[in-house]
Amino acid sequence: MSSPQNFQKIERDSFGRLILTDAAGTVHEGVVPVRAHPISAPDEGLSLVGSDGHELAWVERLSALPPAERELLEAELASRDFMPRVTRLKSVSTFSTPSQWTVETDRGEASFILRTEEEIRRLGEGRLLIASSHGLQFLIQDRFALDRQSRKLLERFL
Repeated sequence: MSSPQNFQKIERDSFGRLILTDAAGTVHEGVVPVRAHPISAPDEGLSLVGSDGHELAWVERLSALPPAERELLEAELASRDFMPRVTRLKSVSTFSTPSQWTVETDRGEASFILRTEEEIRRLGEGRLLIASSHGLQFLIQDRFALDRQSRKLLERFL
């Protein structure tokens, strides 16, 4: 195969599990894709991990894969990666913690409890990762691109 990855092919079996055929021709069932840097570089560095937890193959760039394999892996990653992106802060119950936040995300409206300001992590380049009291992660892709009211509410906690 002339593609840059270190495996022959990846496909789904009749049960919907990923099947990897490695460069030596060995077939591995129940493969799981894991991003090395899911937030800062989602297209770079993807490990294909076997059911025993060991890495079977490494994909340098997801975008460099043939379309069928790329789409298969992107679909699998989308079903596993649940990180709503906050598009707007609607309200916060109080400007001290704990406080209840109501936000609009790319997946609809959500409410969560922010226990402490330390649960807002700065990732650089205006990105923020907010951990709710239930462990769900919310991503703000660019806090400077939020509307004025959202930025004003957010700045009280930064």
